[in-house]
Amino acid sequence: MAQLALRGGPATKRKPFPPWPYYDEKEREALQDVLESRAWWRTPGTQTKAFEEEFARYQGARFGIAVTNGTHALEVALLAMGLGRGDEVIVPDFTFVATASAVLCAGAVPVLVDVRPDTYCLDPDLVEKAMTERTRAIIAVHMGGHPADLDRLSTIASRAGIPLLEDCAHAHSSEWRGRKVGTFGIGGTFSFQASKLMTAGEGGMIVTNDPEFERSARSVHDCGRLPGRWFYDHFAYGSNYRLSEWQGAILRVQLSRAPQQTARRFANARLLAELLGGIEGITPQGLDPRCTHDGHYAFIYHWDARRFGGISRARYIEAITAEGIPEQASYPPLHGLDVFASPDACESRIGAEGAAVLRRAASGCFPNTIRAAQETVWIPQTALLGDEEDMREIAAAVTKIQKNAAELL
Repeated sequence: MAQLALRGGPATKRKPFPPWPYYDEKEREALQDVLESRAWWRTPGTQTKAFEEEFARYQGARFGIAVTNGTHALEVALLAMGLGRGDEVIVPDFTFVATASAVLCAGAVPVLVDVRPDTYCLDPDLVEKAMTERTRAIIAVHMGGHPADLDRLSTIASRAGIPLLEDCAHAHSSEWRGRKVGTFGIGGTFSFQASKLMTAGEGGMIVTNDPEFERSARSVHDCGRLPGRWFYDHFAYGSNYRLSEWQGAILRVQLSRAPQQTARRFANARLLAELLGGIEGITPQGLDPRCTHDGHYAFIYHWDARRFGGISRARYIEAITAEGIPEQASYPPLHGLDVFASPDACESRIGAEGAAVLRRAASGCFPNTIRAAQETVWIPQTALLGDEEDMREIAAAVTKIQKNAAELL
């Protein structure tokens, strides 16, 4: 008789995880207020401006600039730095494509660097080796919510006299030495896409403590305008990256729940790390002691196929999903994507010399990224909003599959 749900047995999960996105009457009231105000766009409205101020304050920053999505947040930030053709930006190989494609948008070259084997964040030692006289910025990605080594990366950037930009798309509320991320370099970018820790379906944010960078980024996001000047004055290159009042209103409510939700995710992740860490072949993402809070966009763990009967990761994910546990495979390595492995299509944007630099960088050695991309499994943040019983059921499902892996061969 089959034991695994995928083969007809009973599923391990007995009750559903909390729904996502979460909303209640507060979101309905916020949208109704915008509707009745008839101020539906950013310029005359009040909701997005208020959200910018509230989110920046929550992350410990002086300024916040709300934009259309997390990809645009990166693009606006890099354009505000004045990057252009011939410039190089160091980017981790293990991240969503937008971290590197935003560099191409600015006309610069993303130089791909491998990550650490424990946290899957940018390796500072390799950053130092990858730097050249053309390096103009470093982008640190806080993978799954765990901060990159902000001590080392800040020191490297400061010593080179270049900006450190934090990609915090996974890391709302995350802390390094008790200080929230996004405030260690020139700025931090966030995403409010549907799967993120706060959401309005789409949306993004740039936070910074640097008034000059804020002025430049705000101009880029608003068609080259400057605050307080005539509406049809345009002082620099820019485009329309403004967030709508509808999204600003929803995100203000979402932000009000962030402290409670992030505390629950962190507590559940610590329990889950203990439970899964006791299963042979499962190694949870490392937790650096300097990370005083991990926002946990995902619970990431390394999965050893040898301890699961040699089944493929795809088969494992299929099986555990059938047990009622939502799981997903990780990002592919950037160096293997066509846009970076064969960057001829980028030549018109970054020039022949830039394309050659990108091609050389993409042909490098990335053992930790490859291992992470091929052998990690991600439990989405929505599951971490459950309770202790949910965490124990996740661990029970993994154990069940391990014991009955022969059914999947």
